[in-house]
Amino acid sequence: LDEIEFIFDLERYEENPLWTDNGVFKINDLKNCFEVRIDHVCADFFMRRPFFRVKEKIRQENVEILKKILFHAHAIGAKDIEIPLLDHSSVNNAEEMDLLCRSICECLPVAQYLGLSISLETDLPPRRFRQLLQRFPKHLIGAVYDSGNSSGLGYDPFQEVTVLNKFIKNIHIKDRVLDGDTVPLGTGSADFGQLFRGLQKIGYQGGFTLQAARGEEGKESKNIQEQLVFLKRLISGYLT
Repeated sequence: LDEIEFIFDLERYEENPLWTDNGVFKINDLKNCFEVRIDHVCADFFMRRPFFRVKEKIRQENVEILKKILFHAHAIGAKDIEIPLLDHSSVNNAEEMDLLCRSICECLPVAQYLGLSISLETDLPPRRFRQLLQRFPKHLIGAVYDSGNSSGLGYDPFQEVTVLNKFIKNIHIKDRVLDGDTVPLGTGSADFGQLFRGLQKIGYQGGFTLQAARGEEGKESKNIQEQLVFLKRLISGYLT
C-alpha cells in the first residue's frame, strides 16, 4: 500500500486541505512523513454539483473550482483528477453531454500546462463511454474503471476494459450486488476473473484504488489487510 487517493467533496469544501495553500503544505508534510504518494484526486464535488442541470453561473464557478483543484493537485504530486459522473451527476442526454464537454475543455489548457490528465468515471455503456472520451485530446483525458459500479449495473467487465483500453488511468476495486449496495470483495456480483482477464489482454500497467466495503468498525486494519490479499492474488495471477 504505497498510494492513497485524495477526495475533494462538496460538503465544507473550503475546509478541505486541498483548497488552501496551507492545507497543501500539510498534505505534503504528511505524505513525506508516511512515505505515500497521491497520484489521483477524486473530485466527488462534481458528483453532487455537476457541470449541467445548473445555472450558467454555477457551471462557470465549477470550471474555476476544477482549475484550482488542478493547480493544487499538481502541488501535492498528483497526476490525474477523477470526475465521477454517477447518480445525481449521470449524463442523461446530448445537451448535458455537450455542457460537460464544454466545461472540461475549458480546463484542459490548465491540465496540459501542469502535465495532468482528467479522468471520467461514468455509468455509460462502454462504447458510449469511449465515444465521449474520443471528443477530447487523448493524452489529456482518461477513464476511471470501478468494478463495483460496473457489477451493480450488470455490465461485462471484460468488454468494458477491452473497449476502454488505453483510456483507463486507474481502477477502483469494489464489489456490489446487482442493483444493490457495496459488499466485501468476492461476495457480490463483480466478476474479478473477467475483469483481470481483460486487464491482462490490454496490458494494463496502471494503479488500483481499494474502495471495498469498510467492514466492522474497529477492525479497519484487519479489513484492509484482507482486501490487499484479495487484490494481490488477482494481480499475481493475471498481471505478473
